[in-house]
Amino acid sequence: MERRANPWRRLTRRTTYENPWLTVWEDDVVRPDGGPGIYGVVHFVHRAVGIVPLDDAGRVLLVGQWRYPLDAWSWEIPEGGASPGEEMLAAARRELAEETGYTAREWRELVRAHLSNSVTDEESVVWLAVGLEHGMPSPEGTEQLELRWVPLDEAVEMCRDGRITDALTILGLQRLALDLLRPRA
Repeated sequence: MERRANPWRRLTRRTTYENPWLTVWEDDVVRPDGGPGIYGVVHFVHRAVGIVPLDDAGRVLLVGQWRYPLDAWSWEIPEGGASPGEEMLAAARRELAEETGYTAREWRELVRAHLSNSVTDEESVVWLAVGLEHGMPSPEGTEQLELRWVPLDEAVEMCRDGRITDALTILGLQRLALDLLRPRA
């Protein structure tokens, strides 16, 4: 990441909301133009991990679930949160097993991203998981999941036509598709 001088200056910070998963701060700031302002920041306690499970037939495993904030069904890659101090790959391994029952022999980082970086500090990493072995899922009580194997090209088309809208899923699937078209050097 490029290092540059920060044109913002924080004067004060107060917590306006907090729960075990996130904190909302309201900062009094001096804006880049020198004027006074406020800035709201959503701080996530956990970092986001996503997994693209890819089988030998070129299919990806999607997880479907009802997303409460959207009040809608969502097809996604398996994803979840890494606790503070937990290694991102360890969290990805745990989430894949919990949500799908699968474990993987090989893992490769696909992409790192900051999701909605104008209002949150959320960090995310998406991993590719191959050499899959089936086991028993153990979803959390907040998860009522449906699993679906989809050819990679169909999953990318689902991103294109709006059947998949989850940002982490779109990032992971599109990065994998790009890597397969143009392998990294």
